[in-house]
Amino acid sequence: MNENNENIEEMKSETLEEPQANENTENNATAEAPADENAETAENAETQAEEEAPAEPTVEEQLAAANATIEELKKAALYKAAEFDNYRKHVIKEKADLIKTGGANVMKAILPIIDDFERAEQMMDKSEDVNAVKEGVTLIIDKFLKLLATEGLKKIDCIGKEFDTDYHEAIAMVPGQPAEMQNKVIDCVQAGYMMGDKVIRYSKVAVAKDNN
Repeated sequence: MNENNENIEEMKSETLEEPQANENTENNATAEAPADENAETAENAETQAEEEAPAEPTVEEQLAAANATIEELKKAALYKAAEFDNYRKHVIKEKADLIKTGGANVMKAILPIIDDFERAEQMMDKSEDVNAVKEGVTLIIDKFLKLLATEGLKKIDCIGKEFDTDYHEAIAMVPGQPAEMQNKVIDCVQAGYMMGDKVIRYSKVAVAKDNN
């Protein structure tokens, strides 16, 4: 009887231990499952990152990109060259037009003086007063020189000045002159003129020379 009771107790004990063992097994399986899922997720993320990462361009692709850049630079350089050539032509045309316009303005200003000379010529045929005609011509010449001066023309003053090759052209050396006149201009055969600061015609002069 005691023996039967012991067997019954053992069976109860085994029955109680089996569910507990099953619970432990299930808990262990449940604990291992997230770890496996995390590992799989990390692996998938690495694979996706590798797929999304841009591939390194090949040598052919790099060469094609370089050639495309060179072509763009060539086109830009040609455009700039054409633009500069158009600008240069425009400036040349403007300069030519300015010269023509300036010349026309000077000619227009000279016309009244030509009219004065023509009237003076008519007076020479009719008038017997030579001094009056001479005075009229002198006034016309003065008027003409003033007009030229407004355009930048200036007569070179040379009589009594030191001979200077920058402004004078000696056509004669006159000996027997006083020592204080040595190498000075004593006569002007043809007047010289300057346009602004530039000599456009040298004065043709005679220069004094000491006998010694």
